[in-house]
This record gives sequence, structure tokens and C-alpha cells, in this order.
Amino acid sequence: MLFQINCRQASALILQSEDRRLTWAERLRLRLHLTICDPCPRFLRQVRLMHQAVDRWKHYRDEDDAEGPSR
Repeated sequence: MLFQINCRQASALILQSEDRRLTWAERLRLRLHLTICDPCPRFLRQVRLMHQAVDRWKHYRDEDDAEGPSR
């Protein structure tokens, strides 16, 4: 099928979506895959959670840098 992708391809698209905007065709293929697959939506949630955790860590790190060295 033209729009059918496997889990490996879906995982790659999920990871690529963190760095760039997917094309409409890629988004469609990924969305269709996510509707029929149980593990891939879980992987997507994990990637998003890790992204949020890194953003929070950067925020706290930047706050510590702004306060200067502690003695």
C-alpha cells in the first residue's frame, strides 16, 4: 500500500519530527500508522516526554548559570 509504513519507518519519522517539520505525506503516513499500531504511539509519548525533560533541564541549568557560582 502506498501510505503504509512499518514500525521502523514510523520510529524514524517520529525522531525526525523532533528536528524538522515533516512533509504532509510523511505526517499522513505516520498518522495512519499510529492509528493501527499499539507500540508506536507509546514510543511517540516517550520521545515527547524526553524532549520536555531536556527542555526543563536546560531551563534549570540556565537559571543556575545566571545566578553564578555558589560557594
